[in-house]
Amino acid sequence: MMDARKKENGSLSMSCAEFQERLPELFESGPDFSNDPHLAACENCSALVRDLRYIAQQAKLLLPIHDPSPAVWENIQSALKKEPSGA
Repeated sequence: MMDARKKENGSLSMSCAEFQERLPELFESGPDFSNDPHLAACENCSALVRDLRYIAQQAKLLLPIHDPSPAVWENIQSALKKEPSGA
C-alpha cells in the first residue's frame, strides 16, 4: 500500500487516519470540501467520502417513522378491555 502522506507544496500532508478523524467536522462544515488536499492525493479517502455522501443521500429518502395516532392506542386499549382475562 502506498504511503498516504505525500509531499504537497513543500510540506507533508495529513495521514488517512488524521483525515478520517476530521471527517465529522468536515461534513458539518458544509457540503463541499472536495478541494481538500488530502482528497486530491488519496483515492482511498476520496472513495470513502463518495460512499459516505451516497449513504447520506439515500438515508434522506427513508420515510420518517411516525408514532400511531392516539386513536390507535385507544382502540388497542379498548380491545384489550373487551378480551376475557382468563385466555
